[in-house]
Amino acid sequence: MGAQWKQSGREEHAKKKGQMTAKLVREIMVAAKLGGPDPDLNPRLAAATEKARKASVYRDTIERAIKKGSGQTDEKVNFELVTYEGFAPHKVPVVVECLTDSRNRTAPEIRNIFKAGSLGQPGSVAFFFNHLGVVEATHTDTNRDAEGDAIEAGAQEIEPLEAEEIPPGQKGARFLTEIKDLDHVSKALKAAGWNIISAEIRYLAKSFTELDPTARKEVADFLNALDDHDDVHRVYATLR
Repeated sequence: MGAQWKQSGREEHAKKKGQMTAKLVREIMVAAKLGGPDPDLNPRLAAATEKARKASVYRDTIERAIKKGSGQTDEKVNFELVTYEGFAPHKVPVVVECLTDSRNRTAPEIRNIFKAGSLGQPGSVAFFFNHLGVVEATHTDTNRDAEGDAIEAGAQEIEPLEAEEIPPGQKGARFLTEIKDLDHVSKALKAAGWNIISAEIRYLAKSFTELDPTARKEVADFLNALDDHDDVHRVYATLR
């Protein structure tokens, strides 16, 4: 009896890994459906497959997801992107993006998470965020003129990339663009020698909510509960 906690921990880890793999595979299928099966011509697919590889998703699983998403099998991809808005505890604005094959299943489950969270509630919060295309990329030339490449590619703004996301001896940057220009900017940056880490549409907080440590933990627990839902693709909040 004394070692049951270890088995429980292994089971929880396996569940988390299974959820993560399912979300990565779903993103690959959607990317392939929207932009085609060739990663060289589909930056979103290239970024999704690279993320899956780093998460140790099997190559066969990735290849099946690409074929399924691009219509090369008899299986249909019916996922749709559904967005929910609301407030986390302490009135922190939250936007939740779901990839679901059943809006009627997902909607009440997300609402229940908001109800279960202390002071969490649905509501309109989109005006707290900018809705933009985001390309995160690295370059092997540390002297590369990222701002010049951003202008040439048609990006609107450029931000530094977190140090832990940049391989040693390389340069990193985050390029912000209008949603309609995301694909063009991604391809232009790739042509300029940038390695695309991610290329996706995101909600970026216009400002951040300041909280004490106790309140911050309550919000983090709520956001984690949302993120643990199988259909949740991204969770955005005005929290650093």
